[in-house]
Amino acid sequence: WLTSDNMHHQWLLLAACFWVIFMFMVASKFITLTFKDPDGYGTKQEPLILTAVTKVEEVHVPEEKHWPEEFQPTGKAFSGNLIRQPLVHMERLELLRNVCRDTALRDLSHTAVSKFVLDRIFVCDKHKILFCQTPKVGNTQWKKVLIVLNGAFSSIEEIPENIVHDHEKNGLPRLSSFSDSEIKKRLNLYFKFFIVRDPFERLISAFKDKFVHNPRFEPWYRHEIAPGIIRKYRKNRTETKGLQFEDFVRYLGDPNHRWLDVQFGDHIIHWVTYVELCAPCEITYSVIGHHETLEDDAPYILKAAGIDHLVSYPTIPPGITVYNRTKVERYFSGISKRDIRRLYARFEGDFKLFGYREPDFLLN
Repeated sequence: WLTSDNMHHQWLLLAACFWVIFMFMVASKFITLTFKDPDGYGTKQEPLILTAVTKVEEVHVPEEKHWPEEFQPTGKAFSGNLIRQPLVHMERLELLRNVCRDTALRDLSHTAVSKFVLDRIFVCDKHKILFCQTPKVGNTQWKKVLIVLNGAFSSIEEIPENIVHDHEKNGLPRLSSFSDSEIKKRLNLYFKFFIVRDPFERLISAFKDKFVHNPRFEPWYRHEIAPGIIRKYRKNRTETKGLQFEDFVRYLGDPNHRWLDVQFGDHIIHWVTYVELCAPCEITYSVIGHHETLEDDAPYILKAAGIDHLVSYPTIPPGITVYNRTKVERYFSGISKRDIRRLYARFEGDFKLFGYREPDFLLN
């Protein structure tokens, strides 16, 4: 009887051991599945290298590959997985990736990484930062930040206004000034960002700045570019007044606008699309800031780039970044629906890539 009882206890003990081992295996499997990196960073991947041609006319990035750990953009907030970014910035990058994959919008969202694009990207080698210039969205202030970081001046307040845009004196090299291999290296490894705003509001800002106020006294806008647009697009040739916003819209919305763009040269950077300026579907940017939320985005960009302890973004005057719907509607109130639709057709890629809603007055 005692022997039988002992065997019974041994069998119970053996069964308990098997049960513990089984539960341990289940738990291990659960933990493995739960914490497995969904992007496959645990497996060895080939480094993502941009393809450059000898004369740097075009650079392509494979769309579906992920960044290996050693190629993560430089910056404190980007040392680990992208999940550390605030939700809004993750959503912006995800939207960009999705629209870039939309074949129906390919002609409006993709461009070659040509010298024109590389000329727009300014370099801070000391802190491994690339900044793509998108005029009329507060770029002057970001240039000042980079000028200080590059060591040309010790503080933003010391930078003379006439130096900021003088690229012979401001100490800001363009990415196009480097060799093909150096360009590839910086595009792969550096922290990269640019700023956008509502595309139509940006066009209004460009029109006012260059053809109405012209505060920097750039006479070629009024005396060369404006007459060229008027000759081609003004319906009433007897009018002698200067360039009107209606003329400007007709020019921008014309599918054959490029023949004038060639004549205007690099001055067109103030109104061409973000796609043409920065190639966001070809270059993997770390952050995309929005002018409308610059009060929050500027400190985030500085922190993400790891430079928030070195420099601060200049104070933003109250209300200057707020989208002015009334102003936009007033400017477009005298423009025909046909011309507005043609304008939107050209800038649709910018609206879709960066989450800007199609204007209500275009839908009515």
